[in-house]
Amino acid sequence: MRSTQAPVGRVLWMARWHIWWRREDKALQVIETGLSRHPDEPRLMAFQAHLLAELKQPEAALRVLDRLVELAPDQAAHWFNRGFLQEQQASLDEAELSFRQAVKLNERLDRAWYGLALVLIRQRRLDDAVQALKRNTELQPMSPYGWYQLARVHVDRDEPEQARKIIRHLQGFEPQVAQQLTRETGLAP
Repeated sequence: MRSTQAPVGRVLWMARWHIWWRREDKALQVIETGLSRHPDEPRLMAFQAHLLAELKQPEAALRVLDRLVELAPDQAAHWFNRGFLQEQQASLDEAELSFRQAVKLNERLDRAWYGLALVLIRQRRLDDAVQALKRNTELQPMSPYGWYQLARVHVDRDEPEQARKIIRHLQGFEPQVAQQLTRETGLAP
């Protein structure tokens, strides 16, 4: 006998189609209908959390992500997404734990190292932030974001020469970011 339930892949495809037409509310309805048929399906839950966050419902998105990390605790991406929303909500201790779990599961997840660094900076734990940013820039050497934050931390730690080295480094591939750092810090390369 053939099932009348839509396969998960079809549900995801239909939700993406609605997003393509900028109908996020309808995409969320499709996902929620899919979840009623496939409860605790991690792909649908992850999509639901993403949509809720996009629709400016971070508390609801976090509830989904809390459940998702219970169901799939071995998925670094879920921990990263949870940490990202927790950091946005200023739940810094919780965000730190989520980011640390993400990098424990996948030490090459550069976004999680960056997120962890941002949390540590907000907590004024600059020595720890330097370590996280160094790991981020090792994994993503051509991205200016980690380098920018690392230079700012060096300035905050009263290490202007380290910041100048980063500004010089950025001049080679992101001259606008280097100029921005020079303006903000007053440090000439």
